[in-house]
Amino acid sequence: MIAPYFLENFWGEKNNGFDVLYHNMKHGQISTKELSDFIRERSTIEESYARSMTKLAKSAGNFSQLGTFAPMWDIFKSSTEKLAGCHLELVRKLQELIKEVQKYVEEQAKAHKKTKEEVAPTLEAVQNIQSISQALQKSKEIYNAKTVEQERLRKEGATQRDVDKAGVKAKKATETYKSYVEKYATAKSEFEQKMAETAQKFQDIEENHVLQMKEIIRSYSQSVEETHIQIGEVHSEFVRNIENTSLESLIQKLAESKGTGKEGPGPIDFEECNTAIATEGAKPRKRKPFGIPGRRKDKDTDSTESTEVEANTANGAPPGYYGSIDIQNANVPRVDAEGFCIRPEVNENDAKDNSFYSSSESEDEEEPKKFHVQIKPVQPNNGIHQNRANIDELKASIGNIILSPSTSGQMRRNASNDELAKSRAPYELTNNDLLSLDPLSPALPVGSSSSVSSAAVPLSNRPTTPLAAGALVPPPRPSSRPKVPTGKLTGINEIVRPFSPQKATNASPPPTAPLARAESSSSLSSNASLSAGNTPTVGTSRGPSPVTLASQDALPIAVAFTESVNAYFKGADPTKCIVKITGDMTLSFPMGIIKVFTTNPSPATLTFKLKNTSRLEQILPNQQLLFSDSSQSDSNSKDFWFNMQALTSYLRKASEQNPSASYYNVDILKYQVQSDGIHSTPLNLAVYWKCLSSTTELRVDYSYNPESMASPGPLSNVQVLVHVDGGVTNMHSLPNSIWNLEQNKCLWKLSDISEKSENEGAGSLRAKFDVSDGPSSPSTLAVQFMNDGSTLSGVDMELQGSGYRLSLNKKRFATGRYMADC
Repeated sequence: MIAPYFLENFWGEKNNGFDVLYHNMKHGQISTKELSDFIRERSTIEESYARSMTKLAKSAGNFSQLGTFAPMWDIFKSSTEKLAGCHLELVRKLQELIKEVQKYVEEQAKAHKKTKEEVAPTLEAVQNIQSISQALQKSKEIYNAKTVEQERLRKEGATQRDVDKAGVKAKKATETYKSYVEKYATAKSEFEQKMAETAQKFQDIEENHVLQMKEIIRSYSQSVEETHIQIGEVHSEFVRNIENTSLESLIQKLAESKGTGKEGPGPIDFEECNTAIATEGAKPRKRKPFGIPGRRKDKDTDSTESTEVEANTANGAPPGYYGSIDIQNANVPRVDAEGFCIRPEVNENDAKDNSFYSSSESEDEEEPKKFHVQIKPVQPNNGIHQNRANIDELKASIGNIILSPSTSGQMRRNASNDELAKSRAPYELTNNDLLSLDPLSPALPVGSSSSVSSAAVPLSNRPTTPLAAGALVPPPRPSSRPKVPTGKLTGINEIVRPFSPQKATNASPPPTAPLARAESSSSLSSNASLSAGNTPTVGTSRGPSPVTLASQDALPIAVAFTESVNAYFKGADPTKCIVKITGDMTLSFPMGIIKVFTTNPSPATLTFKLKNTSRLEQILPNQQLLFSDSSQSDSNSKDFWFNMQALTSYLRKASEQNPSASYYNVDILKYQVQSDGIHSTPLNLAVYWKCLSSTTELRVDYSYNPESMASPGPLSNVQVLVHVDGGVTNMHSLPNSIWNLEQNKCLWKLSDISEKSENEGAGSLRAKFDVSDGPSSPSTLAVQFMNDGSTLSGVDMELQGSGYRLSLNKKRFATGRYMADC
């Protein structure tokens, strides 16, 4: 029987023991999942090793079978195949063990869910005694102050009326103080009873959890041990086979298989030469030229004739014995002026008969094979227009984009002019920075293949985690978070960065980038780009900081929600509108909180509830810092709590790098919002073009949509930008717009749009352009706006437990890629 350690060690002055024990129970699920991941990774390694061993065994079978050592390769092959089989058997056992672990994970989640419901009264008792303790402390302070005030008036000789009045206040304060003392006694009794039961329940759960985990580890170690025994047996067999293959047996086997005979050469005696027989038997021989297959051979006439002359002389025959040689008709090669041989012309009809590849001279040579190769020219591609995406494809590829752990990069413009005119949606929507258009910078030509810069605001020198070679690296977080300047129509980068796990013990935060203080209106960037590094973003903030926080005070934190709305409108058809909304959540910690964390070995766990999550398609928490409860059944909220050790370590290192910072901003989670087409867009658009040879007319209808926002508010900094080609010579617009001659772009800057605007936020933009090289080609129109104080998703945050308070809740949304076509 284990001693009741939980019952004896989780009380304390602040009554935070329940919170620690509850989250410790939830950490059990994390440990089980991590153990499952470890076994799965070991299985993957064993499987990869087994494949490599099988490949090695095949290689051993293909090694040279020549030489005395050749028989040894059979032993290597057999042993290596058996080793591969041992590791495959371990893979099978580990896969079975993983299934058992997954079964335990499901049972553990059900048990934790049941326990959560059972300990709910204890949580209420904890919250009750904590609130009564605070009220008791406050009433005690008031009681002491009123009593001292009454005594002071009595000693100073104040009027009886003042003394009596002070006495009434002191009596009231005394009664209040006593009532809270009684309430505290009742709450204390209830808390101690329930806490004792709950502490023992938590300890029982942990005991069962540890026993189950140890059983899993025992099965794992037994499987590994059995595999090691099998490997040892295979190795012993290998050693025996090597020893049994003696040197003599190898030599004997080679001698028997490759031997050339057992009898040596016989004796040869000296024989005198018979000149008569030798002279009659001598005959001229023609030297056969050495032939190279596949190469044309010329008759070596000179060599043949010289051989005959030499033979005649060598045999001692008289001149003319073998007949005279006709020099005129002899096959003597012709030479040119420089002494090079001239190849004789060959009659094609006689090529076969006169060929030197004929059987008369080349019966023993292999005739070269001839092949007929025909290369057909590349057929022209007439299917240029077959690859053009339609609206349905765009909805599938862009409208359903989800947040991914994989890092996204920039796209490149590669559409031709014709493709862009008929299929502009894919071109525009695949570029992350379409709206990063500067009316005062050179225009990017339509169909240009150059990439578009992703930097809309100055960037910091914050380092990023190195990626694989050739990978696209997202841009770092901006060094400040200014509002979008009125002189530029800048867009919102939407590159998604997943949170990569990293050990908190040795992880150093990147150099902090100055961000606006959390309480200011500029604390949220209009740029929704995510940080480039694979570590949590920690930015510093300017402004005063509560650096004298006491450990018993509720620690202040601020939260910010920033959302980005991306939309593509096609003509006036609302069914063709493609919408995507993403957001991120950031917490801001004051510098003084770091001292509280580092001086307290067990700070209160920071827990919060993410509310109104029913409209979210996906939530991507920072897995380095956050834990979540997967057993929750409420679809409209989700609980999260911090890994306090990792958070403390990270903030401490951030403060060491920048001790003058007042606040530290940390990216907590990212999410994607469900969209309902055009009903989810704050500003509906419809574009109409009329392009003639001498004039181009443009009309843009817009309509404010308050139903898309959780709390309707005005759209500020509204700007509309459009490119007009055809050689514009004159422009008339209503309302007035700005024409940039160098870029051939028209820019409207509008005042805030809301329900209080004229026509409840509905209106039109009109422009007529005189062109010298018409007709113009309709282009995509880009729009920018923002809103402070509201979000499109309605998602919110609520702190749970004690020890922290929310000092600011900031919300904002802005446009990302917001475009319209005719």
